[in-house]
Amino acid sequence: MKKTFDGKTIWITGASSGIGKALALELASYKTHLILSSRKVGELEKVAAECRKPGCKCSIYPIDLADPENVTTTADKVLSEIGNIDILFNNGGISQRSYVVDTAVDVDRKIMEIDYFSGVILTKKVLPGMISNGNGHIIAISSITGIFGFPLRSGYAAAKHALHGFYETLWAELHEKGINVSVVRPGRIRTNVSVEAVTGDGKPYGIMDHGQDSGISAETCAHKILKGVHRRKVMITIVGKEWLMIFFKKYTPFIFYKLVSKVQPT
Repeated sequence: MKKTFDGKTIWITGASSGIGKALALELASYKTHLILSSRKVGELEKVAAECRKPGCKCSIYPIDLADPENVTTTADKVLSEIGNIDILFNNGGISQRSYVVDTAVDVDRKIMEIDYFSGVILTKKVLPGMISNGNGHIIAISSITGIFGFPLRSGYAAAKHALHGFYETLWAELHEKGINVSVVRPGRIRTNVSVEAVTGDGKPYGIMDHGQDSGISAETCAHKILKGVHRRKVMITIVGKEWLMIFFKKYTPFIFYKLVSKVQPT
């Protein structure tokens, strides 16, 4: 994978923890210039310090993905101070744990802003430089809930479904111009995504789901993502037993709907 990542300027959002942090740490082993972004500046500093140990150049640009104005100004600052981006990982996001009937519309809007629109803004900002250079790669970290809905995830699933449509269209428009696009669809990954999820009134959920805690490690997930990016795969699916739900949804939907109606919402 050295040829894919060496010498590249790579921007990762949500880089302070979980999959984003794991991506940064693995990419630091290559001769990359990493740009790390999230709201948690202290945690970003720790990740950056780890990334610099093998000699990786690393820059920190705090960002609030819930604030479109901040996303826009941060992108402008990055492009002005760093220059063109070779690879963008739209990884930052937020999950949800609440029933539709209990979820305020403002919470749905917040999830959509963070999980969908922030990536759209950043994508549109970096694209002109990629098109001008005739190459680039944009990666959107989605979820298997971008394939099917799941209890307590209505806003989250809606945002992930939306980004599938956007990035598939982007690939169709630009792949012949040297711009690669990948959508990553992880299943249960062992991160704090459930702990930091929002409830129906916007407050933190604060609980580690059992399924999340027993999922694939963030490091394993990141490695599989980078292998998929190296191979220029459009869809990168990283799952354990969840592959059965994907199979049923595609080939035997009547079984899928029977099963998903019985899923314990955790």
